[in-house]
Amino acid sequence: MAPVYDASRGTGRQQAVSLDDGVRADGGSPVPVGVKLGSTRTVLVFPADDGLQVVRTLTCLASYEHPITGGTEHAYGDKAAAEYPDRVRFPLRSGLPDEGPQTERAQRFFAAVVDSHGVPADSVVVYATPASSDQSGQENLRRVIAASGIGEAGIERYPEGLCGSIPAFGDNLEAIDDVFLASNLGSTSTEFAAYRRGEQLAPYRTGAATGNEVDREIVNNAENETQSRIHVDINTAREYKEQYADFENFEPFTDVIQQPGGGRHEFTLSWSIMDAVETYLDRVVTAFTDEFLPQLANGHRRVYRLARRKPVVLTGGMACVPGLVGEFERRVSERLDRELSAVAPDRADIAATVGAYRIAARFAR
Repeated sequence: MAPVYDASRGTGRQQAVSLDDGVRADGGSPVPVGVKLGSTRTVLVFPADDGLQVVRTLTCLASYEHPITGGTEHAYGDKAAAEYPDRVRFPLRSGLPDEGPQTERAQRFFAAVVDSHGVPADSVVVYATPASSDQSGQENLRRVIAASGIGEAGIERYPEGLCGSIPAFGDNLEAIDDVFLASNLGSTSTEFAAYRRGEQLAPYRTGAATGNEVDREIVNNAENETQSRIHVDINTAREYKEQYADFENFEPFTDVIQQPGGGRHEFTLSWSIMDAVETYLDRVVTAFTDEFLPQLANGHRRVYRLARRKPVVLTGGMACVPGLVGEFERRVSERLDRELSAVAPDRADIAATVGAYRIAARFAR
């Protein structure tokens, strides 16, 4: 098993993860590479000598002045967020990159990640992309990947919901041959779609329920709960969410901040996190039952009937919250007055990249 570099857990710290699909770089064929350039995190998956390497880092960068040369330097990923919280920028925070500075920053960021981890140029790249009619943004995203120098043997894109569902179905590409519903619970949007043998049908996208909005609500909730005694920044709020949100066993937690002028202030948050996540899930369920399902039933009645017999696949970072899949299942079943089941891949936060990698491996054979 190749070690997995997970920048979100601290620079340089490595952790083994069971992601060995039995595919190896043989030196004579293009190397398959899976990519998810997300608004919050970027994930790459590609073969190493003894398994798969997974790179996971925040999609951000910060500029600073070199103390000797006076030139502009850049820090990337988790290092940038930790060292320069006051000036860090997330070039894809709003989703797909627009023309100009966003695309330029995204290119600089992604090229640095590719270069620092030695991703092979002689590769077939498949990247997971959000459901969007923004063709200019989709093309800009492709430009960002192509400018990094990888994908010399080809670059292809597939829907994020489909890619993320692949690891939930088995060890290969079983999802491509099935009919099912999927929801990608992302940072900038929630997406629903039906998939019929790889074909995406009735895609629905809403910004009313997003991981980023949960972070912003946690910021406001924490200030209200502590009666304005503390203020957490958006990155800290995201860390609180990822570490403490839990529908099954949430417990209040205590943190400490340094006060201006010296001294430490200890505070406890008891409802700020789960209140934001509960509100988020209610919005997701409402969008699924009241917007997406009627749209699917009206446009693709037979697919709707086939797919509703299968578990709904939940992917994306928010699907990692313990107990969220079961709560989604329960709340949707109550609203529809019939049983509905839901599943998520073991690592929903990197599932889209793993799925993209498996598609790339098929192309590379």
